[in-house]
Amino acid sequence: MSHPAEGLQEQAKKKREAFRKVVKAVKKRPPGKLDEWFEDAHDVTFQSLDCLDCSNCCSTTSPMFFDKDIERLSGHLRMKPGTFIEQYLYLDTDGIYALKQTPCPFLGVDRYCSVYEYRPKACREFPHTRHRRMVQKLDLAVANSSICPAVFRILKALEQSWATIP
Repeated sequence: MSHPAEGLQEQAKKKREAFRKVVKAVKKRPPGKLDEWFEDAHDVTFQSLDCLDCSNCCSTTSPMFFDKDIERLSGHLRMKPGTFIEQYLYLDTDGIYALKQTPCPFLGVDRYCSVYEYRPKACREFPHTRHRRMVQKLDLAVANSSICPAVFRILKALEQSWATIP
């Protein structure tokens, strides 16, 4: 069985302009039921995809870490927040904490997260396809389409059906 993210970057690169075009059109005239459409598309997509078969997000990117995330994780690991930051994080050019390394140091060989209950908010919300005011997350969805097979599928569906969303 092939990895769900196999070839995803190339596919997403080929579709990037089409996805940007549909996102631009949706932003000009956001359908009233866009949030509901995304929620349904998210649910349908994840009926046939399991994050544990992929873990591409954890293997290739870092979530943003905010103070609450650092406090929660460092507390769970019985570390001082400063020690946690020193060991695992760096301050990026936008002044936001991110992991020093990928894959995530908390990702196990079984693709399970060893700190799942304490994971950062960004991990909890990924792939960001079930939000209210989804129109505000569309650019993020285009960016995430090269990381997450589910987002790629959802954007392909959006491209095909956005004009019919009530």
